[in-house]
Amino acid sequence: MRKSSKHPITLAAILMCAMAAGGAASAQDAKPAAPASASAPAPAAPGGFTPPGQSKNTEIDSIAVVVNDEVITRRELAQEINTITQRMKAQNAQMPSLPDLQRQILEHMIVQRAQLQMAREMGVRVDDTMLDRAMVRVAAEQKMTVQQLRDQIEKQGGSYAAFREDIRNEIIMTRLREHEVDQKIQVSEAEVDSFLAAQEAAAAEQFEVNISQILVRIPENASPDVIAQRQKRAEEVMRQLRTGADFAKMAATYSDAADALQGGVVGWRQTDRIPPVFAEALVKLQPGQVTQIIKSVGGFHILKLADKRSVAQAQAEAAVQQTHARHILLKVTPTLSAADAKRRLLELKERLDNKAATFEELARLYSNDESGKKGGDLGWLVPGDALPEFEQAMNELKPGEVSGPVETSFGYHLIQVIERKSEDESKDKKRNEARMALRERKMVEAAEDFQREVRDRAYVEYRAEDLKEAK
Repeated sequence: MRKSSKHPITLAAILMCAMAAGGAASAQDAKPAAPASASAPAPAAPGGFTPPGQSKNTEIDSIAVVVNDEVITRRELAQEINTITQRMKAQNAQMPSLPDLQRQILEHMIVQRAQLQMAREMGVRVDDTMLDRAMVRVAAEQKMTVQQLRDQIEKQGGSYAAFREDIRNEIIMTRLREHEVDQKIQVSEAEVDSFLAAQEAAAAEQFEVNISQILVRIPENASPDVIAQRQKRAEEVMRQLRTGADFAKMAATYSDAADALQGGVVGWRQTDRIPPVFAEALVKLQPGQVTQIIKSVGGFHILKLADKRSVAQAQAEAAVQQTHARHILLKVTPTLSAADAKRRLLELKERLDNKAATFEELARLYSNDESGKKGGDLGWLVPGDALPEFEQAMNELKPGEVSGPVETSFGYHLIQVIERKSEDESKDKKRNEARMALRERKMVEAAEDFQREVRDRAYVEYRAEDLKEAK
């Protein structure tokens, strides 16, 4: 199975996922949280005021925002602000003002809640068994056991149960994006031809850039007045940057991007894998400089070039071992559990072992991958083309041999090696790399559009007056 452009979940990403989303408990429970003290002498009154005779120290909860048919409570928002404030202080990050921080966090909670609702309506689920496997992978990436990971989280004052739910929500939203964005992206052969021609015409030396961004989002179907207001906001950010304001603080204060609370850090990207309008602006900069305001369909962008480095373009690559393989993929869905997927693949393998059917026939009938139409044929693969679990299992097979069920992030596979050879990189390999680069570029833009559309379609009602003023 060829690699997806998404990276595996890492601890650092998960520990920051609350910044791009609401608290795990809030994502699973739309009801207002219970008062902090079960022994309070009087119930909380509507609106969150303290009834006569009740202790002033008793925390009273109330609705902050309604998102479609669910609510985000004041307590959930306060807990999230507290968590992120502590995290930013621990990282010595410059803090935006409390109103700005509250606005940013609340917006991320709204977007996450809307995406989780959409996922639930579509039947996207992550059961505890799948979540347990994800926790093992997260811990392994940090060279820990699950218990050691749990101890570390609790030592830092966090909740392991909330951490698990954060991961569950992250997986759910990833699957939602896979369904709504990734699977709908198409790259034509003509686009690949144009991409390769442009590469050949470009300078021999290409660059990777380490960038941060500030995005002032334009709502879908925005009026000219709204667009003008958003442009003024971007211009105000640029004015402050020119007078020496810290970029990370400006991102945390003003950016509407998912990475805002991480200081807008995007990280290293090859210039041919970001939108061309961004690459053209960045190539003119020196490290530490920022672009002018760049307008896209999604909004107004300001990019900072943190660093850049050359990427050596090898004229002749060393010989590599290539494997011609095919597979049958069964994806885990709400109607097909992991256990059922493995059981069905074992049944198919038994039919293959008994020569009751050919691999190509079964792939066309049962595989959930596009390659099923070609009998499961994946073509010639070189190291790095497939996911690590898939590649490891494939490398252990002899030509003609069929694996048992192999689990990857895509689902469960039966793999058959057809043949192997060792030779230099082929034209097909270069075309596949070009196709992946184009797909990744389109995915960046499509993912932003998808998040914007989900947010704009959601019914959002701010119940608290101070939040109405801050939004």
